[in-house]
Amino acid sequence: MKKYVCSVCGYEYDPSVGVEEQGIAPGVAFEDLPEDFVCPVCGVGKDMFDPAE
Repeated sequence: MKKYVCSVCGYEYDPSVGVEEQGIAPGVAFEDLPEDFVCPVCGVGKDMFDPAE
């Protein structure tokens, strides 16, 4: 599964880790995150994330 990076603050969403504080378990692909997912660091939406290189 591919990692994605917030274009605002640089936070990296790693699907192998998930986002525990938002109830997102490890193993959830970025594409499968809920539409209301926000960056846990700066609060922007999914549309502000880009695939990590």
